Amino acid sequence: MQVFHHIQSIREALGVDRLAGKRIGFVPTMGNLHSAHIELVKIAQQSCDIVVCSIFVNPLQFGLNEDWDKYPRTFDADTNKLREVGCDYVFYPSEQEIYPNGMAEQTRVVVPTMIDVLCGASRPGHFEGVTTVVSKLFNIVQPDEAVFGLKDFQQLAVIRRMVEDLCMPVDIIAGPIFRAEDGLALSSRNGFITAAERPQVTVLNQSLQQALTHIEAGRRDFAELELEAVATIEQAGFKVDYVNICNSRTLTPAADDDTDITALGAMYTESARLIDNISLELT
Repeated sequence: MQVFHHIQSIREALGVDRLAGKRIGFVPTMGNLHSAHIELVKIAQQSCDIVVCSIFVNPLQFGLNEDWDKYPRTFDADTNKLREVGCDYVFYPSEQEIYPNGMAEQTRVVVPTMIDVLCGASRPGHFEGVTTVVSKLFNIVQPDEAVFGLKDFQQLAVIRRMVEDLCMPVDIIAGPIFRAEDGLALSSRNGFITAAERPQVTVLNQSLQQALTHIEAGRRDFAELELEAVATIEQAGFKVDYVNICNSRTLTPAADDDTDITALGAMYTESARLIDNISLELT
């Protein structure tokens, strides 16, 4: 496995692979890798000859009072995990390498829809930071396909729209949500959950699952189902950011005749913000 810190060097290596006709897969991350990240690498390996994993804690997607400075940097452990799974290249750039003119003067990429709701409502500017850095990484790596986890459902939808709108020649592959045995979605931020909170945090997943069970049984009072889920989470002692039942493609509030529905939720523990989602296709 080779580690690259500079744009020119990884472009040169990938240029040789591309000339040899190799298919290139890409898994962008912010590091602090866990087993779900490794599974995304494995998904890329199924259809690609070369897999690149980037590690970059992107300051542009963190807002005021968010945890950019506290976000774990675990490069040595991350590269060991990637080496064990057979990842080919790691791209580990500095902030100066990605934003040579400074963040204030960085050209931005903005998707005009789906960014001001759900996580975007409570994290203003977050998705602008995501789409800007992902577009830069796509231009650097020029992958044939890129793999993103479904846990960040809104992020995946926004990136798909960006790729479609800007005619980027990248296949976007969705990896499933990988969970602990009790249903908690795996996340780098799970390390912030206290031992006392850990048995209760599965209430987020359970409340979303309960809402979809009611929908599958015929209920269409979506607003009431959202309120019930919020009450369940609050009774467990957590602060709710949002619970919304949406059209899976547009992320607009679900309508009675929608057949592809996703329930999305976010809540705060003492030191972590957790997100989750569950989708349902009705016939």
